[in-house]
Amino acid sequence: VQLQASGGGLVQAGGSLRLSCAASGSIFRINVMRWYRQAPGKQRELVATIGTTGGADYADAVKGRFTISSDNAKKTWILQMNSLKAEDTAQYFCYAYLNGMDYWGKGTLVTVSS
Repeated sequence: VQLQASGGGLVQAGGSLRLSCAASGSIFRINVMRWYRQAPGKQRELVATIGTTGGADYADAVKGRFTISSDNAKKTWILQMNSLKAEDTAQYFCYAYLNGMDYWGKGTLVTVSS
């Protein structure tokens, strides 16, 4: 099983980016899909979570600006990031708990210029 994240880049403050994560391989059951981020010199933090029933949860820092969604049939999940701020600059990692195990994708860099 592999997770592939994409969609990072450079954007001006106030702009938007859309991150995507695709899971591939022998996947029998996905329970939870998440996005984390890690800024330089800081610990990795949870950004958003979505379950297979569609319920979502967000870190306070991104509530109202970020939206997580998923396409269970395609085994992908999206993080739509709007009204980006300089403090959103970080490596963003997708994560899934599937087949009874934890899986991580490689990070995709988001840089927000002020």
